Amino acid sequence: MDEKVISDNLKKLRIQRKMTLQDLAQKTGLTKGYLSKVERSKKAPPYSTLTKIAGALDMEVTTLLSKDVNPLGDVRIYLCRGDKRPIIRENDQFPGYDYEVLAEGKPGKNMEPFIIHSPFENNRTYTHEGEEFIYVMDGQLEFSYGDDTYILNSGDNIYFDSIVPHVGKSLGNKKAKLLVVIYFYKRNRQ
Repeated sequence: MDEKVISDNLKKLRIQRKMTLQDLAQKTGLTKGYLSKVERSKKAPPYSTLTKIAGALDMEVTTLLSKDVNPLGDVRIYLCRGDKRPIIRENDQFPGYDYEVLAEGKPGKNMEPFIIHSPFENNRTYTHEGEEFIYVMDGQLEFSYGDDTYILNSGDNIYFDSIVPHVGKSLGNKKAKLLVVIYFYKRNRQ
């Protein structure tokens, strides 16, 4: 994944929505100067910043990650063949994780589906608005949610409010393969 693509998409999608940097700053709580720097950068901002920006633009994070950003339209069904599915390899923004992006081109989604290959070590917890569902397709996952820890095996699933700090790591000798669906509450357009 070329991180420059993410920065370029931010600007393209902001302009497509007829938003100024100031408009976006007000919706995200970030400064106009910082957002301008992000749009001109060759390196993507942290994932938490991407989710704030995506929320303010009323879109999914995967839209920002897409190499082929499509204008929003009335698309009721979206088909993506398995050999066309984009894979985001481990990088600075997604340490230890490989993501297979599902339904990347479907605009206006309320859910973000991924297949994730979980790392063996992860010292960073995640929090974001919405709800999340994880289904263990293969392997074993140690999942921490707040102060609790759960061991999930192949076929197990867990559904939770994602505002609580959470993180998972693979156990055993192979990375756990997970189907993850994140639901973001509908945002009000202004």
